[in-house]
Amino acid sequence: MYFEEYAKKWDTKFRIDRAKKITNKIKEKIEIDINMNVMEFGCGTGLVSFKLYDNFKTLTLIDSSKNMLEIAELKIKEYKTTNIKTRYIDIMNEDIEEKYDLIYTSMALHHIKDIDLAINKLSKLLTNEGKLCIIDLDEEDGSFHHNFPDFDGHNGFNQKKLKAVLEKNNFKEVESETFFYEKREINNIEKEFSLFIMVGKKNI
Repeated sequence: MYFEEYAKKWDTKFRIDRAKKITNKIKEKIEIDINMNVMEFGCGTGLVSFKLYDNFKTLTLIDSSKNMLEIAELKIKEYKTTNIKTRYIDIMNEDIEEKYDLIYTSMALHHIKDIDLAINKLSKLLTNEGKLCIIDLDEEDGSFHHNFPDFDGHNGFNQKKLKAVLEKNNFKEVESETFFYEKREINNIEKEFSLFIMVGKKNI
């Protein structure tokens, strides 16, 4: 997909600033413990994770884009951190043996076609009562990806419907809220987009 082409110029000022707000929201919603083993699903270049890594025991950055992970690897060297590792894998088609206390994913889920399968896979990777934290795009009319003609994912999510998918796949105490808004001019029309955060706890 286009991630391979865009990797080197992915870390724009807007995305960096947005990642700070996402990070702050994760800290607000998740009781973070230094003993946690954590995974970011669809990490990209690690914009969110490199603002969180020192709060965890271990952090595994997972992505199916080699080029994105190469940028993340450069950051690991730059930050001189020893608790982060990257893993090039497509969990939709491959299995992981490790278990995590927390999995978070930021602006990645809407690129996955089979949401039910993705949530099921992530559920199986969590420890009992481990938490899944999703930050993604609220449902929109398709304008968000107007510059990406090969985009074939979801135009955001209806929070109620996504909550039902989590509950179907062994999550409880699922809560969500919209917390981030942005405006863009698209074809001379101003459009507003928003992001939500959803957190669920895996059933024992």
